[in-house]
Amino acid sequence: MTTKVFIDGKAGTTGLRICDRLQSRSDITLLTLSEEDRKDPAKRKEMLNKCDIAFLCLPDDASREAVSMIENDSVVVLDTSTAHRTLSDWTYGFPELSPESFNKVAASKRIAVPGCHASGFIALVKPLIEKGLISENALLTCHSITGYSGGGKKMIAEYEDPARPDTFNAPRQYALTQQHKHLKEMNAVTGLKTAPVFCPIVDGFYSGMLVTVPLFKEQLLNGATIDDVKKVYKDLYTTEIVKYEENASENGLLSANKLKNKDSMQITVEGNEDRMLLIARYDNLGKGASGAAVECMNIVMKKDPATGLDI
Repeated sequence: MTTKVFIDGKAGTTGLRICDRLQSRSDITLLTLSEEDRKDPAKRKEMLNKCDIAFLCLPDDASREAVSMIENDSVVVLDTSTAHRTLSDWTYGFPELSPESFNKVAASKRIAVPGCHASGFIALVKPLIEKGLISENALLTCHSITGYSGGGKKMIAEYEDPARPDTFNAPRQYALTQQHKHLKEMNAVTGLKTAPVFCPIVDGFYSGMLVTVPLFKEQLLNGATIDDVKKVYKDLYTTEIVKYEENASENGLLSANKLKNKDSMQITVEGNEDRMLLIARYDNLGKGASGAAVECMNIVMKKDPATGLDI
């Protein structure tokens, strides 16, 4: 018997990638609506209650509305919006953070898929706080460069327009007011008391992401060293989906789109004893969105987490 899956918001960038990952699977039956019916609330409600697992690839308000439509207690919901990521009755869908995180995903019926920028920051910072290498009171900075697909269909169309402005041909920093929507989950999940100074940048490649958190040795506690930081990641991130890699650069450079189209994440540390760079590299549409959602579904289904993923 196959698992019935419905993607609410299938036409969006994240929904399309999820659909692509599931189409060839014999253990999944994809429930679909016609172009006309997918905007009909009654038809959507029917599918949301008929399926075993529902992916919500919708804006925040639409995701909340979709959840309110679900009356079938057995339906597992995987929400890719920001609507539920900091709520205590939802499970944060980053299973590699700890065995407890994995078990919570496996047992949950309400899973919030992490944000793309937040995924890298949390993967880097949360383990160091938990191991006592940095303080929850630390004042941190985060740089993140992403492909333009992270901006959805509108931004994709802008970047792929031959008549785009010349300013699109260089990296563009955004969220200049320091109120990016991912900051809440970055704080809530890591336990930081103060949100990082966050510098996201969009550039003219389709997909990929490079998240960097700089640290001074003075920010490390109890005489910890760069090798202690590396050991935390080496011990924790050992799966094919999230893995620590030493000397991950390409001749001293790190390309943000090295893992494009992949659903994995690479963790590495560069620098020296005085100043170090904590780095996470992945695809904003992979482990930063669709890949993470499918991984969580696999865990709920008691499958190998990498089933159907491109690692």
